[in-house]
Amino acid sequence: MASLGTTESVVSPPSRTVLPRSYLCWLAGTRVSLVGDAALYFALGWAASAHGGQMAALVLTAITLPRTVLLLLGGAVGDRFGARRVMITGDVVMLAAVLALAVAARIWGTPSWMLLGFAAVVGTVDAFYLPATGAMPRRLVSKEQLPRAMALQQAGGQVASLLGAPLGAVLVAVAGLSGTALVDAGSFAAVLAVMLWVRPAAEAERSPRMESLLAGIADGVKTAATDPVLRTALLLTAAAAAGLLPAVALLGPLLARSNGWGPGSAGLVAAGQGAGILLAALLAARLGPMRRIGMGTSLGLALAAVGLAGLAAAPATAAAIAAAVVVGAGSGMFACHMGPLVLAGAPGTHLSRVQSLLTLVQSLALVVANNVLGWLADAAGARSAIALCAVLGCVAGVTGLASPSLRGLRQATS
Repeated sequence: MASLGTTESVVSPPSRTVLPRSYLCWLAGTRVSLVGDAALYFALGWAASAHGGQMAALVLTAITLPRTVLLLLGGAVGDRFGARRVMITGDVVMLAAVLALAVAARIWGTPSWMLLGFAAVVGTVDAFYLPATGAMPRRLVSKEQLPRAMALQQAGGQVASLLGAPLGAVLVAVAGLSGTALVDAGSFAAVLAVMLWVRPAAEAERSPRMESLLAGIADGVKTAATDPVLRTALLLTAAAAAGLLPAVALLGPLLARSNGWGPGSAGLVAAGQGAGILLAALLAARLGPMRRIGMGTSLGLALAAVGLAGLAAAPATAAAIAAAVVVGAGSGMFACHMGPLVLAGAPGTHLSRVQSLLTLVQSLALVVANNVLGWLADAAGARSAIALCAVLGCVAGVTGLASPSLRGLRQATS
């Protein structure tokens, strides 16, 4: 495959052969774990809310802060010691942590110190686990199968997120935080068993042993910053995180309140976005991405921007739901093209580091955007804030289409 730094760059087309059994087992195990995690996070947030809004915010911060601070280190560790080894270690730590939470919640209830401590463990493990997870598809499938494999991964993740919160609500009502933690422990045990069984098809390329982790972090940042496609991909990912993610999750409820639609309508708008993402992922898994995979990322942003414009102007709930489906379809289209583009283009020795950068730019962009858009919604209304998201998505899409390195990126023909 040619270097991603030129307009002659290519990404292998989606293979029509059956995905490897090892990948399918890995995917099933990790999606089960995501359902358990989503249920536990709901239970954790519910328990924290009993201590007031400030404590609930602190618990969320205890997850996001260490994850953000340690992400680049987590990527360097994944490339040094191997993604599979890092995932197994993370699963063992989290299995022990959720079992300890289940016991502690049974004995002491849900004191704030316990919730904060567990949240800090989650955020710390995530910093190492997420880059390793992002790198694993490249270790388990060929580059030709990567687009289909990652689209299926996204579809499974969307299903997990849709199922997790309702499951968490049921478990909290029936068994409380302790019982929910036990269920999540079962999901960690399942994915741990899968990880112990799975073996990558090829020996993983590693970063040099003599290189310090700090030097490894710097090299990962330099690699992404100097590669035209990776650099543009990171910028577009930041724009997507800032413009697309808060539009429904943060601004959707504010729009519903301002129009007197009620919480049910806000939930349906969020569900519409989820349905659009799932539809785009399933289509990509079945049909594969566009031949011009770089153009597909930009067109996905443009489609999402059209949906956001419709959401900003929606006169009633039905129109808002339809617009949210378009937002989700565009978001899913963007992700299904951007994911394999970045993973196939990253050097084999830098997979986890590039994934850590991808996660980091999303997290930082989302933190900034949530605060800016929240302020704008208070000052000028939710519709104005959503309209700004539409403008950001449109500008990002046009920027991607104008980038020669990204626009010229094609799937391989052989």
